Amino acid sequence: MPLDHYVTLGWSGLRVSPLCLGAMTFGEDLGWGSSVDASNAMLDRYMDAGGNFIDTANMYTKGHSEKIIGDYLAKQPGKRDRMVISTKFSANHYVGDPNGGGSGRKSIINACEQSLRRLGTDYIDLYWLHNWDKHTPIEETMATLHDLVRAGKVRYLGVSDTPAWKVAQAQMIARFRGWTPFIGLQIEYSLLERTVEGELMPMAGELGMGVTPWSPLRGGLLSGKFTRQNAGAQPMRRMQGAPQLPEQDYTIIDELTRVADELGTTPARVAIAWVQGRPGVTSTIVGASSPEQLDDNLRALEVVLTPDHVAALDALSTPTLNFPAPFLSQVSGIHGGGATVNGEASDPVPYGVTEAGDFY
Repeated sequence: MPLDHYVTLGWSGLRVSPLCLGAMTFGEDLGWGSSVDASNAMLDRYMDAGGNFIDTANMYTKGHSEKIIGDYLAKQPGKRDRMVISTKFSANHYVGDPNGGGSGRKSIINACEQSLRRLGTDYIDLYWLHNWDKHTPIEETMATLHDLVRAGKVRYLGVSDTPAWKVAQAQMIARFRGWTPFIGLQIEYSLLERTVEGELMPMAGELGMGVTPWSPLRGGLLSGKFTRQNAGAQPMRRMQGAPQLPEQDYTIIDELTRVADELGTTPARVAIAWVQGRPGVTSTIVGASSPEQLDDNLRALEVVLTPDHVAALDALSTPTLNFPAPFLSQVSGIHGGGATVNGEASDPVPYGVTEAGDFY
């Protein structure tokens, strides 16, 4: 699949690339990250390859990430309207200001205006609630976001890093009141983080949100640099010392490496390809610290995992989900009285259940 094989995001007509360029590394303001020149080179590589989806946030490198993107597009006449620029609000840039961040009306409108200035544009294609603000009524947040859409400052809305029950509440309030709903859900998702499959992924499918996973390499742990052989010796960026991984993680990394060797590719590409192939995933966010690393990550679109490869990786990484997921997997067979699941007949009663009263 090429980078210009565009897909629609959720229940919308917004077409985006299957891999999104994550700009969290743009700028060196936090003591790590990519220089302006390197960031510009990554934007060149991504756009020249047909990519059209860029993800940033008002908090990334203290706003410098947005500024780098804005300055770049200002020098590329005609490219702005061809790009899908997404950014996020919630972060507070002003220490001591109680309204400097969060999801209240004052904060959201100020954050949007500031992002527009840094990005050098008069509209944001996709505006994300970065994380849930439990101190603000969700009605206020959704009403304010709808006002920004009606004012033409924002085209679409998304939500990131928020509990499934709160996202569902916000989505249904928006629909019942005729406000703009979310079309995207941004969550961490990788072979080492699959607990989102319990609530968040099914919710996204039911409520019309395309999923854009972040950290498909689990912060670099699935990049191929961290192996059983160099356990505890490989330092991790933005982390003091080397990570100490549990045995289960190394087992998954071993299998990831085996699959990569069999396909003649890299563990990082296989890990990204696995995430991008998950049901409900629209566009996976990939970051990089250099143009060369970005080139390598984009080649994940060339990787074709066989059903056996997927099954092997799934078997080792399937998470233990919280209630009611285990219970529902047991009782699903009794509700249809011999219904079919994926074309195969299901048992009329689940294993270990002899009478209906056993459930109570």
